[in-house]
Amino acid sequence: MDWTYHVTELAHAAAYPSSRWYGPLLATPRHVCVPRWFTAGPEGWTPADGPADEAAWARAAYTDQTLVTKVGPAHADHATDGQTVTGRPTSSSTLPSLVVNMLRHGRLHEGHELLDVATGSGYSAALACARLGDEYVTTVDVDPYLTEAAAERLDTIGHHPKVLTQDATAAIPGEYHRIVSMVSVPRVPASWLRALLPAGRLVTTIAGTGLILTADKNADGGATGRIEWDRAAFMATRTSDDYPPQLDELFQHARDQEGEEVTDSPFPVLDVMRAWEVLSMLSLTAPGIEHRTGTDEDGDPVTWMLHLDGSWARAETKPISRAATVHQGGPRRLYDILEDIRWRWLRDGELPVYGARVTITPDGETTLSRGGWSATL
Repeated sequence: MDWTYHVTELAHAAAYPSSRWYGPLLATPRHVCVPRWFTAGPEGWTPADGPADEAAWARAAYTDQTLVTKVGPAHADHATDGQTVTGRPTSSSTLPSLVVNMLRHGRLHEGHELLDVATGSGYSAALACARLGDEYVTTVDVDPYLTEAAAERLDTIGHHPKVLTQDATAAIPGEYHRIVSMVSVPRVPASWLRALLPAGRLVTTIAGTGLILTADKNADGGATGRIEWDRAAFMATRTSDDYPPQLDELFQHARDQEGEEVTDSPFPVLDVMRAWEVLSMLSLTAPGIEHRTGTDEDGDPVTWMLHLDGSWARAETKPISRAATVHQGGPRRLYDILEDIRWRWLRDGELPVYGARVTITPDGETTLSRGGWSATL
């Protein structure tokens, strides 16, 4: 493939010509990192093979978009052509502009030792190598096939970083000036703080939110920083081939049950997963909620909230008023928590999550605070 024309378009989409990342973008053949990927359809995920259609390969690889490379335990490299795979994405090649943005938050400079968390396709490691030099980049992933394939593909394009296979939240060998994570965490792992050199900087996202956390290491072994004003969301860390099963049994119960409590909401049905500020506040207040959306027989939106503790809620659009009827069951009233956040959102015009101050103790206890509000992870 003649990729030089296509990569120019991608570089323009992901960075400015004056950016220090523009050159690494131009120098990195993303298609080599993603020879196969999954495309979403109504029945599930279908593998696409790049070499079989180079025009489609170039469009996919050099458009600023995320390419899903693994669904559940199935990697696109091993999927049969035409086979449909169901499940949740477990690895991807993240859209390049977001990769660059995360690396930019790392404030990387020449001579910095970087730990790239979540190797995935190897694309973020390739950009980092082009910017810093191979000898300064270490990349880690829990999936042995991902690290093996990424190392081979990085070798093909002339990069040889250190590639480790291990749980990134466990003890990490080596010391680093910067840790930049392309996977989200419930809170900052203590192992990252131990691996950071004095005054080192870490960048990550918080699981279940759209929050980018940046923090610099303190003399006591903890760190201080903030939640950035821009947003990002990544897959959460995992320790095996797949994430735990979704709450399908609870969902079947919540689909049309009356519930223990039925109330009217003054608000319309909200797709929480698209409301970044609300989603982030809700995830910090009540972690672990699974959200699902659908429509009723009239095509009006319906949403469900499900939790492992057995709590559930369903919001249905009311005719005429376009507000919502809410059904709830289980030990907690999940929708009431959401309503409180929405009222605060309307009252204050914002929620305190973005721009919050971050303090992290040496053991990883992470506290966000802003304007009298705080949350500890």
